[in-house]
Amino acid sequence: MHKEEVMKKYAAEFFGTFWLVLGGCGSAVLSAAFPNVGIGLLGVSLAFGLTVLTMAFAIGHISGCHLNPAVSIGLWAGGRFPAKEIIPYSIAQVVGGIAAGGILYLIASGKPGFDVAAGFASNGYGAHSPGGYGLVAALTSEVVMTAMFLLVILGATDTRAPQGLAPIAIGLCLTLIHLISIPVTNTSVNPARSTGVAVFVGDWAIGQLWLFWIAPIVGALLGAAIYRFIGNEQK
Repeated sequence: MHKEEVMKKYAAEFFGTFWLVLGGCGSAVLSAAFPNVGIGLLGVSLAFGLTVLTMAFAIGHISGCHLNPAVSIGLWAGGRFPAKEIIPYSIAQVVGGIAAGGILYLIASGKPGFDVAAGFASNGYGAHSPGGYGLVAALTSEVVMTAMFLLVILGATDTRAPQGLAPIAIGLCLTLIHLISIPVTNTSVNPARSTGVAVFVGDWAIGQLWLFWIAPIVGALLGAAIYRFIGNEQK
């Protein structure tokens, strides 16, 4: 593959993850509790799903539209992605997430009284969980939700699945994941999404960021293993 084509893949992952963090976290920070007409948890959940759905159609044919280091690792474990691409893809995704966090910070800080310490859509557990859920609950939620996400991704993109509909299944799956788990951790299932806003909050958000790297990766590996077991064709 030509170097230019490779760089286009990384750029696609950058902009795709930028859109995911700006659209998903932006809806949470700017719109979720907007006076009287806030979109609430349902709206935020839809926003995350819509970012993936729209980008899957826009860049899926360029980079595969991973937008998530855990997804890249899960696709590798599922036999769909080369190991040598995991690190460059992950770098592009994390940088895209941080760039989106910067744009969101610039917009959100334009409102009087803005305080990044309020959370800035960061993921957390214990005192920083929206519902006060502890470490074990947060860890379990992130592992299981990411595992199911990878199961859907691998199944929807299988050559035996209905062609052209994978973005819809994957986007709706991410919406469902958020509907379930926003109260627990603010929902990560994506280390790039978590990092993209945590770096602007600092303090506790950075201190708890380890969970939102480890749990999604473990979950992705688990989801890939499950799909390899149930999805492989009999020889």
